[in-house]
Amino acid sequence: MNTQLAGTGALLRLALRRDRVMAPVWILVVAMLVLSLPGSLESVYGTAAERERLLATMTANGSLRALYGPVFGDSIGALTAWRGGVFAGLLAGVMSLVIVVRHTREEEESGRQELLSAAMVGRRAPLTAALLAALTANAAAALLVTAGLAGRGAAGALALGLGIGATGMLFAALAAIAAQLTESARLAKGLTGAFIGAAFVLRAAGDAGAPDGGSALTWISPLGWLEHVRAFAAERWWVLALFAAASAAQLVAAYALAARRDVGMSFLPARPGPARGRLGSAGALAWRLQRGALLGWSLGFLAAGVVFGGMTDGATELVGDNARTREIIERMGGQAGQGVLADAFLATMAGMLAMVAALYIVSAVLRLSAEESGQRAEPLLANAVGRLRWAGGHLAVAFGGSALILLLAGLGLGIGHGEDIGGAVAATLGQLPAVWVIGALAALLHGAVPRFAVAAWAVAGAALALGWVGPALNLPQAVLDLSPFAHLPKLPGGQDPSWAPFVALTALAAALLAAALTALRRRDLAA
Repeated sequence: MNTQLAGTGALLRLALRRDRVMAPVWILVVAMLVLSLPGSLESVYGTAAERERLLATMTANGSLRALYGPVFGDSIGALTAWRGGVFAGLLAGVMSLVIVVRHTREEEESGRQELLSAAMVGRRAPLTAALLAALTANAAAALLVTAGLAGRGAAGALALGLGIGATGMLFAALAAIAAQLTESARLAKGLTGAFIGAAFVLRAAGDAGAPDGGSALTWISPLGWLEHVRAFAAERWWVLALFAAASAAQLVAAYALAARRDVGMSFLPARPGPARGRLGSAGALAWRLQRGALLGWSLGFLAAGVVFGGMTDGATELVGDNARTREIIERMGGQAGQGVLADAFLATMAGMLAMVAALYIVSAVLRLSAEESGQRAEPLLANAVGRLRWAGGHLAVAFGGSALILLLAGLGLGIGHGEDIGGAVAATLGQLPAVWVIGALAALLHGAVPRFAVAAWAVAGAALALGWVGPALNLPQAVLDLSPFAHLPKLPGGQDPSWAPFVALTALAAALLAAALTALRRRDLAA
């Protein structure tokens, strides 16, 4: 056996064991995003005439093509690939970057990799095990998608499943390179996430200007390649070779970089200083550590708000007189009746942006876990800094930052729609108590059971899944009510909302935060 790969099997088993909760949740979210669509699409576009009208509308509507991409066929399978393929590929990419960085750079950052490397572990084994763990997760998601859609056409189902899995592995290889370049897991995730975001923006820009998806910008983006697999619409199998070639080239680069650095080192080391300004408090330090991430989220939410606001008129045109589509949007947006479809769509977009904001607050709160497990909190707390001040600084950034990005999202919605900016801001900020509840749950997990703090991602993911596909699946209200977002009024609306849900969820978030800080004071720091 190649000594460079010694111990790969053991490290892979360890990675799969550590991911035994997180990975299945991600896999199910990716698969269910696609598998939930055929039934709802069939009920909305049940006749050939309705599907032909959809194709004609999408050809003429650049704003909706920017979000979903062009439609290449009028079968239910082709519509499923159009509606969910790009987003499933996007989620597969995020899943892959989380897995790869967790088992490479995070292991080095915590010091565990150095201990493992002192045993019979080859130099290439950690990276190989991380990539195999990502391959396992992407293969499972691809298998579920293929099996779930096989009844719509075996070739199309296989093409879509392979396309989603290949997209995930391409970004896994990119994350492997980022893990070699950066000195922290946070930077590796941020760098890979930026490339994923850029891939989506390039594809959106290309599709907005080219009804057939033939823009050069679309072909630059891996998510554009996923479109051009054309599942259920005269499949282009050769496009999968692009994924294979790009992934192989990136893997060669990742292994070459890994062979040229020591464990714990990086090719882009941290700036030695001196730092500008003063860090006179724990809160100032938390701000310094998290301001870059908050800036990125803020710009992204402002841009997303402008795009979604600009889509409002196009979305109402697409719905037309389709009763089933109108019912889904009105259920998601909390509006009913004639003349309020635009408000329902804006409320839906505000709710979706708030659910994504829950991912920000979880990442910001769990910075506490990263500081603690990386043993950077212990020397700080050894000085005249109490645990509550230390944690309070990060929590203030997390909770205040979530309010800021929702404010900017509302401004973007109002600017993009061109009407009632104040109402759009109220719509996004109205979802803030639910975001805070999820952030407070993340803080409680860190304070009480730090080993399971990562489960906060599952909570945020479940809320996103319920809000995204729950109404389309016509899930019972009792199931939808498991998400805190389901208890808030949907704005903008024609009636004054009750303040009771806002007060109740805010009080719940405050109680969970109090419990989290109490638990943090009473336990030992993680070793």
